[in-house]
Amino acid sequence: MLHLNKVHHIAIICSDYQKSLDFYTRVLGFKVIAEHYRAERQSYKTDLALDHDYIIELFSFPSPPRRLTHPEAAGMRHLAFEVDNIAAAIGELDALGITHEQIRIDEYTGKQFLFFQDPDGLPIELYEK
Repeated sequence: MLHLNKVHHIAIICSDYQKSLDFYTRVLGFKVIAEHYRAERQSYKTDLALDHDYIIELFSFPSPPRRLTHPEAAGMRHLAFEVDNIAAAIGELDALGITHEQIRIDEYTGKQFLFFQDPDGLPIELYEK
């Protein structure tokens, strides 16, 4: 068995780099820790951190294919982030004009959660601490 320490990062390919960079920084609060333009690939590779922890690699490529199904396709289903207060998070999403689902209750933990989408339709979950 491998001894894994933690998730190192999550790689996301976006269709509109500026729109996705704005979403992940302004809406979700990630900070850019490194941004590289790779001319030979016509691609950005940008590293994003949350509270000093490297979490996301945001990539852009010319004309990437769209997600085929939503969200129950094979492969990664969604990203989930913990929040202290789901009601406060909803207020922030609403103030930013971000459409989201209604609060659901996890049938096993009794905790509240909801889903919304990034600019490319990637499902994002907020889960109350």
